Amino acid sequence: MSDGEKTTEVMLPTGSDLVLSVSPHLSAADSVRRIMYKVLLALIPACVAGIWFFGWRALAVIVVTALFCIGAEALWCRIAGKPVLGTIADGSAALTGVLLALNLPPEIPFWICLVGAFLAIWLGKQVFGGLGNNPFNPALVARVGLLIALPAAMTTWTPPRGMGADSPAAAEFYSPSTLHKLQGKKVGLDSVTHATELDSVTCATPLGVVGTTPKILDKSFEAQQNFQAVDNNEMLWRYFLGIKGGCIGETSILALLIGGILLIAFKLINWRVPICYIGTVAVFTGLVNYFFPGVTPTPLFHILTGGLVLGAFFMATDMVTSPITPTGCIVFAIGCGIITSVIRIWGNYPEGVSFSILFMNALVPLIDRWCGQRPFGYTVKREVAK
Repeated sequence: MSDGEKTTEVMLPTGSDLVLSVSPHLSAADSVRRIMYKVLLALIPACVAGIWFFGWRALAVIVVTALFCIGAEALWCRIAGKPVLGTIADGSAALTGVLLALNLPPEIPFWICLVGAFLAIWLGKQVFGGLGNNPFNPALVARVGLLIALPAAMTTWTPPRGMGADSPAAAEFYSPSTLHKLQGKKVGLDSVTHATELDSVTCATPLGVVGTTPKILDKSFEAQQNFQAVDNNEMLWRYFLGIKGGCIGETSILALLIGGILLIAFKLINWRVPICYIGTVAVFTGLVNYFFPGVTPTPLFHILTGGLVLGAFFMATDMVTSPITPTGCIVFAIGCGIITSVIRIWGNYPEGVSFSILFMNALVPLIDRWCGQRPFGYTVKREVAK
């Protein structure tokens, strides 16, 4: 350096001027409680739709199941010596209860709701260390456990409002004896013809009807008309509004889409998961329907029936049990879509959403490791030739 050049003296801050803190150094305004309450807010349209279509019994199931989950979490905290009020106040137990209730039939006995609450909170969440440590979605753990242990109670469906004996395709959803009694009650026939009053009425779901329809392995006219009774424009519109049998929360696709849009607007979910999940189901079932129309209905039928939309927006997007990278979310969602489609078309269960999400939850650590981004400043070590 020459004598004419000026030197700039750089003064480093002293220890008293430095702010020392532990990570994370960047924080967001949302807390766990705010996030849980926002998701509960997004679930209100689905809850209202379920109550409208199934009556006050659906409201009772939602409230009771949520209270059971809160109680199960409080009991666990009491036994484990954890703070009770601080744990249940974050809203995670209430959210688990509402999600579980939306995955239950509207006439489910309350004692099954209690069993499901303990399965969700104890087996699906607290046994792994509590919120943030559970590898599987707690509500889906409970639903699958109940479905395996109590299949009859978990597959007894109540017809919703607007699905009477004179509704389209009523013969597909009601048994002949039930439909005969419903029609007799409607026209006011005497007790000589219909000696048995109907204490309760059950129906089949659209996926249940498809699952019991014999498959036709060709592209004949009969194959193309194999699912025409339940897969046509009028029926698809009814499915979209919510006039179909099923769980409390999977009826109205319109209500679920409103809640899903709220989740995306609140930036609580990665939009890639529901879009790729639903899109994969559409592509997979569309290809099978194109080559073998007598094997499975059209893609729109699969989107508007069952718990696909509910699972895609509210279950597969769980922050704890879904991948953290954009690429990982796509891989995760595609896997969910493929498994759901395979179970629906060739499996023993008419629905495959719950099983697919739980299976892919188990693969999330591997997906994150495979799709993880290169750390900042990372360089590949190269061997030096000797």
